[in-house]
Amino acid sequence: MKRRAFITLLGGEAAAWPLAARAQQPKVPVVGFLDAGSAAERVQQVAAVRKGLAEGGYQEGQNVALEFRWAEGQYGRFAELAADLVRRGVSVIVTPGSGTAALAAKAATTTIPIVFGSTGDPVKEGLVASLNRPGGNVTGVNFLVAEIIAKRMQLLREVVPSARRVALLVNPTDPENYQSTVREADSAAGGQQILVHKVAMGREIDAAFADMVRERADALFVAPGTFFNIRRVQLVVLAARHALPAIYSTRAYPEAGGLISYGTDVLDAFRQVGVYAANILKGAKPADLPVLQSTKFELVINLNTARALGLEMPAGVLALADEVIE
Repeated sequence: MKRRAFITLLGGEAAAWPLAARAQQPKVPVVGFLDAGSAAERVQQVAAVRKGLAEGGYQEGQNVALEFRWAEGQYGRFAELAADLVRRGVSVIVTPGSGTAALAAKAATTTIPIVFGSTGDPVKEGLVASLNRPGGNVTGVNFLVAEIIAKRMQLLREVVPSARRVALLVNPTDPENYQSTVREADSAAGGQQILVHKVAMGREIDAAFADMVRERADALFVAPGTFFNIRRVQLVVLAARHALPAIYSTRAYPEAGGLISYGTDVLDAFRQVGVYAANILKGAKPADLPVLQSTKFELVINLNTARALGLEMPAGVLALADEVIE
């Protein structure tokens, strides 16, 4: 072979090496993140999912990518957003804050694995065949929200023992939490009158509080759910303005100035969703991963708000608190 021809051949092969190397690199898996909230409101929750993925050996930007779809409180958008992730060809879909979102994803695909965080009963909702053997392409974490509504009602009675009329703020368009909250709160009322206030749009919240004042409500129970969580500052401000002692489902409320919250450690549940997604990326099948039950619950009290309301927090309740904000 002539020297010039050899150099030309070598140069052509060298130019092809980067292309060949790129072709041999494994494709980075993509985790589709479908949520009822918004990017601005879910910063901590997204970080918790990333933490769970990292525990399973997946670091965003290195060996996994995340693609987000936000419903921003509009549950009716889940179907289109889930279908979009399916078209995108993601490796796993996580819906860490909503079983309703998981149902939309399940309707969109029977092959892409789905990991949910559900506040309802995953079996009754039709997400899984059973908790121990989910079957199909879906598994996840049960937040056990309905199961602790009675405990939340009990705490509200202990904090405000004189309360006879309890306003119950619920969203009738939230299929996971609406009926179960009304049913469980009424069952746990213990002689108290439950005043149900339904709001499905943000502009209806002010009117609902005006109705509570007219009805002379003594306390407020805010239902769980993303619709209320993303409006927590508005709810906390209105409760303070109308001097209504209120109990909420997550620590985000007392952190924003609300009186008291009791519920699942949401960030830990989101982390668990990330861990399960990592397991699936490593080859585990959703059908073989049992639905996890939340085991970490937290009671958070804002003593500044209690003082502003003229309430003396019972020593027994304070002793149970995981965090007291002063």
